[in-house]
Amino acid sequence: MRADAYGRHPGAADELEAWAIRGAVTREQFVAASLSLGDTSAAEAGELAGKAIAIGENQRSLRANLRDCYDYIVCGSGSSGCVVAGRLAENPEVSVLLLEAGGTDDLASILFASSYPVSRFRQLFWQFRGSPEPNLHGRRIHQLMGKVLGGGSSVNTMVWARGHQADFDAWAHAVDDQAWSYANALRCYRKAEDWRGRPDPERRGTGGPVWVQPAQDPCPLAPAMLEAAASVGIPSFDDHNGAMMEGGGGAAIANLIVKDGRRRNMVTSYLYPVMDQPNLTVLTAATVRRVTILNGAAVGVEFDHGGKIHTVRASREVVLSMGAFNTPRTLMLSGVGDEAELKRLGIPVEAHLPGVGRNFQDHTLVATCLWESPQPVAPSNNKAEATLFWRSDSRLSVPDIQPFLIEVPHLTEPHLSSSLPNAWSLSPSIIRPRSRGRLRLRSTDRADAIGLDWNPLGDPEEMRVLKFATELCREIGNAPAMRPFAQREVLPASVYGADLDGFIRNGVTSYGHASCTAKMGRDSMSVVDGNLKVYGISNLRIADGSVMPEITTGNTMAPCVLIGEVAAEKIRAA
Repeated sequence: MRADAYGRHPGAADELEAWAIRGAVTREQFVAASLSLGDTSAAEAGELAGKAIAIGENQRSLRANLRDCYDYIVCGSGSSGCVVAGRLAENPEVSVLLLEAGGTDDLASILFASSYPVSRFRQLFWQFRGSPEPNLHGRRIHQLMGKVLGGGSSVNTMVWARGHQADFDAWAHAVDDQAWSYANALRCYRKAEDWRGRPDPERRGTGGPVWVQPAQDPCPLAPAMLEAAASVGIPSFDDHNGAMMEGGGGAAIANLIVKDGRRRNMVTSYLYPVMDQPNLTVLTAATVRRVTILNGAAVGVEFDHGGKIHTVRASREVVLSMGAFNTPRTLMLSGVGDEAELKRLGIPVEAHLPGVGRNFQDHTLVATCLWESPQPVAPSNNKAEATLFWRSDSRLSVPDIQPFLIEVPHLTEPHLSSSLPNAWSLSPSIIRPRSRGRLRLRSTDRADAIGLDWNPLGDPEEMRVLKFATELCREIGNAPAMRPFAQREVLPASVYGADLDGFIRNGVTSYGHASCTAKMGRDSMSVVDGNLKVYGISNLRIADGSVMPEITTGNTMAPCVLIGEVAAEKIRAA
């Protein structure tokens, strides 16, 4: 059982390392247990034990002796925050404090890819309940975001979807900064990745911190879906990133951050290598209350930890990486947002930025298409190993829909009565939504949930797109290649045409890709510039999915890592 480049390896050693970090085992106990696994040397086990124990001792000491001031304070340890904190800490001359409201990521429900979905472990999530949606028969849609070290990368589907070429070129145009162009995105992805699929030196990187590979030994449903997609004119690719995301789309086995059955989250990738250093303090169970702003500059952060309110200064910068809900909420509680809204709640205004909380976007997912299998389905990896990106209109040059094969029943509450033990789903989604939503601060109470008006299907064109995507899923699911796995179509079954409208409205749910609520740009509704600096407040940046002007094509973890990489480069350059 060999270690990876950073001394961490999967299997039972993951648990051993967690115990060692906590101080629950000695070096001798660690080595003995590692050797009992049968395929590691005493030298390797000793090196692993030394790293894990050093991390535990270092972090316990740093947490027990919090400083009054750090060079950088990074708020939130999600897919962007881990990158920013880890990259900044690579410079031993600077001190970094990383604050995370949740707890540790060393849980079996996180480590094991087969444990997905982890949504049943509610303590790992921020939970946001939307307003009744008139376009969804008044249904309220729950939004979940990771509340744990690693954020979304610790609780998501583990899919590494980098986005389309057109996404990044549009970002670069929005801010007039080529750092966000597709050409630079490729460079950053090559820097970040340790790609283990078919070599593609122009587009894929090796030797980086993020382990990525196509789903290994997939469930037979997955290759069958690719064959079925090909039968309706959708080409297959070896890589669902790469060249496939430079044109009109296609179908592929999904890229996953899974190695030997274990999730390789961004804590493993970016924090673990530097957590034994004295310049990085990772503080969990630390809930940020607000940014401290003085004379138009961010000078520190106020946060709850251990039953007390702490205030820590930042000598250089504060970076908000708390996601599309908590980043705008924290901005508003700090006096940055729409002036009228802030005054309504009695919050002193530090900067009038009406775009804070606006422009909310998520991929609109429809959990409706279900097939009964004649035999039990044996899901593998993350239970979602094949996907396709396609166009609802042949005149489009880029994909606007993304059906995903899900190897278990995937249904919303109105359709749960149709669930079966031996069944699988094809779930269509809109990946270029036209409608926009808004977040509203309900009160100045930090614990009070923020209000969300998502507004899915707010543009009539979106229903046309979802009906097309639903019918495409039915065509693929009933294709000859899928017949060995499809005894019958359970849903939508006999529902066609105009009757699909209501069926789809009952099936719409969140993809968990909340984004765009503090967008970068140059118009009056922009919150940050191309350097991710908050307009009107110096020494304050945002690095997470909230800065996207428009949501990317596909799952959003990889683009958030990209945002973190670009942010770290810009901060270090400054």
